Amino acid sequence: MGWIGSLGGAFAAILLFAAGMAICARPLVRVLFRKAVAVIETDPFPDNLWELVTLTRHISPQILIENSMRAQGGVMVKRPLGSPKKMPDFRKLTFLPCQLDRLPTPEDQAIETRTVIGPCAKKPLELEIPLLVSGMAFGLGISEQLKVALAKGSAMAGTATNGGEGPFLPEERKYADKLILQYSRAKWAKDPEILKQADMIEVHIGQGASAGTPSQVPAIHLKGRAMELMGLKPDDTAEILSRMPGIHRKQDWKKLIDRLRQLTGGVPIGMKMIPGCVEKDLEIAVAAGVDFITLDGAQAGTKGTPPILQDDFGLPAVIGLARAADYLEKKKKKDEISLIISGGLYTPGDFMKALAMGADAVALGSAVLFAASHDQGSQKTLPWEPPTQLVLYDGDQKEELNVDEGAKCVAHYLQSSVAEMKLAAIALGKSRLQDVDRTDLAARDPVTAAIARVPMI
Repeated sequence: MGWIGSLGGAFAAILLFAAGMAICARPLVRVLFRKAVAVIETDPFPDNLWELVTLTRHISPQILIENSMRAQGGVMVKRPLGSPKKMPDFRKLTFLPCQLDRLPTPEDQAIETRTVIGPCAKKPLELEIPLLVSGMAFGLGISEQLKVALAKGSAMAGTATNGGEGPFLPEERKYADKLILQYSRAKWAKDPEILKQADMIEVHIGQGASAGTPSQVPAIHLKGRAMELMGLKPDDTAEILSRMPGIHRKQDWKKLIDRLRQLTGGVPIGMKMIPGCVEKDLEIAVAAGVDFITLDGAQAGTKGTPPILQDDFGLPAVIGLARAADYLEKKKKKDEISLIISGGLYTPGDFMKALAMGADAVALGSAVLFAASHDQGSQKTLPWEPPTQLVLYDGDQKEELNVDEGAKCVAHYLQSSVAEMKLAAIALGKSRLQDVDRTDLAARDPVTAAIARVPMI
């Protein structure tokens, strides 16, 4: 047992050394601290480091860093994952639980979670849950591995995934139970044989983090599968226009919607846009005969767009949804045209409140992206790389993503979220998630009450 004594002695020596260092360091730290405080208290401001504290009270560290990037490169800054600005959201709404006035739903009552998008379409999109995967572009944004994981995970959860603005990925169609294809302002993914494979078509007019702006990506940055599927040569540029080709007048939108509806045999055809001039935009969309409208709020994320578009354009999702629901109700179209909301919704509470305010479904982007990477992101990339390197098309470690594990985590995230929503429905005395409405809500401040048209606490 001599080794135990040796180990105990070594441990005691380490403790004595640490204690000695603490005793010796204490006076040194005190001296250095006092000198630093004295310098800050006596130096005039032009020479005083405290000036940095004053500066950050006027200009946030985020703006300071981004302005430094502008000064360094002289080119447009592109920020990932959306705006850091605090905007109105669903968190200042609260549910009013049933107790005596209304009774909670019996515990043995099944809670219906199904939703239908485009109920008047010849082939409505029927989903088991009111949560779906938002459009994330293969090549322009995320990797093939992640697209397949999202497709598999959405199928496991009984919902749909969205192809996004990138090229059509055959593997995504193979593994998705329900696939939404975007008809974008780019040249690719417009072939009739591709469009016929969609369970729903989303005409991409704009989105939360980029509005309706053009973008260009040199094909060299897309080398590999994405460049091939886009039909680009190495010296080409992948370009998304600011306007939809062929649309010059308001009446042209109806021609496009009718053509897509006929081509696809009657699947729901709708439009995706950032909330801006909500009522005027919806007037044109309704006149065009859409089956659904997707509103992507100003808080939406993206791989990278200029801060001005993320911070200074569009309305938050909660405002856009409230105005859109009001408009459709006023026009008596709420039962005919479905509403999908996205941008800045992350929790089951957010999702449930969106349904209460008139959404038929919630489209999730960043939330399912990070669910897919889950512990793989922390275990395989940190501390030297951010977890996004595991999921981006140009990520250094995209090959390391375990697709089946990612798919399972996506399904678990969606299923867990719906389980919470079902429990919330019981507390509200409902038997269907779609029966939750604004009468179940109250607001914590007058601004949110005005936005949502609900009473204030």
